[in-house]
Amino acid sequence: MTDLWLALGAILLSDVLNPVLFAYLVFAAGTRSPVANSSAALLGHTAAYMGAGVILALGLEKISARLANPKPFDFVIELVLGLILIWLALESRKPREESAQAPTAELTWPKAFAYGAVINFIGIPFAVPYFAAIDQILKANLSVYQSVGVLAVYNLAYALPFLIVPGLVLALGERSRPLLARINEVLDRASSFVLPLLLALVGVALLADAVTFFIRGESLF
Repeated sequence: MTDLWLALGAILLSDVLNPVLFAYLVFAAGTRSPVANSSAALLGHTAAYMGAGVILALGLEKISARLANPKPFDFVIELVLGLILIWLALESRKPREESAQAPTAELTWPKAFAYGAVINFIGIPFAVPYFAAIDQILKANLSVYQSVGVLAVYNLAYALPFLIVPGLVLALGERSRPLLARINEVLDRASSFVLPLLLALVGVALLADAVTFFIRGESLF
């Protein structure tokens, strides 16, 4: 179990680098109910992430069985996915246009919860480490209850750093906004380097595996 937590801890360090979620929490913290809305947004995202993890874990066994006996068409899909990931890596390096924010007075905690869940799907490119975390949990051969428990702890650990948003608002009030804006800027800069690199590495690996299969008749992985 110790080895599992060490592996999950390393994965978590890259997984929490989610500027999309943090930026939305900062936005929610600028509404009329900053603590309630930012907390609800984080809760919505965490609930969706946990639910997605359980669904992925349930389906991963069937996926693994298919991958154990791959067919040529599977490598065509892998080739396409590799190219898409490399394209996403290049696109994510381009400057992003600032999007107009919705009127802050209209956001309520139920909407914040729902939008937080939606952010989970918007941040799909950031989910690559989450797949790795689920894979590590399944490889540990734990019971169903233990696996769900470990996944729940992982998701709580994922959410923990983002509690800084409602926490700072609760402690500092209006004075927290400049600090949150600076943190958001640092996180955005860090992710602009890490995310393209992560996507490119995975894309190149998939591409290399597919090309090797079509040339030699056997895969790398």
